[in-house]
Amino acid sequence: MNRKKTKIILTGYRATGKTSVGIIVADRLSFAFVDIDREIEKQQGQRISDMVAEHGWSYFRAAERDVLSSLFSRENLVVAPGGGAILHREVWKKLMETSLVVWLQADEHTIGRRLSADSLSASQRPSLTGEDMIQEITAVLAEREPLYRQGSHYAVSTDKPVEEVVEEVLALWSACRHN
Repeated sequence: MNRKKTKIILTGYRATGKTSVGIIVADRLSFAFVDIDREIEKQQGQRISDMVAEHGWSYFRAAERDVLSSLFSRENLVVAPGGGAILHREVWKKLMETSLVVWLQADEHTIGRRLSADSLSASQRPSLTGEDMIQEITAVLAEREPLYRQGSHYAVSTDKPVEEVVEEVLALWSACRHN
């Protein structure tokens, strides 16, 4: 991490706490919070589930890449991208140069429990594979885990209270700023 980091990106699979942790971290640092999925919905004028149903995943991924690219020069942000944003490898590589990227991790059962408990999950998180939820989580995690590992500076487990995760992220940010 040789270049100065000007923002924090919280990456990870769906329901690993990116938004919950990100909002608190942003507030504690007096940074702006950016939820990439909400930005895409604002720009496109429709929910992601409707966008994917109407135009397909490739359309959504192109919109996602554009929003991620718009972050290159921005500072003092905490960013919560969608779980698949890590697939934009060239854009991601550039973001890593100016961002502290923290991979928020949870096992498939924790993720499944969180998704099932979230009443908005079905409308906001369209299926990626059409499989049963745990099968999908397991398959997609297996595919993306190497990308998350390669595309992050640190990993933090979110199988604990949100405030503990927040404190870990803040400690990593502090250490990053003092190197």
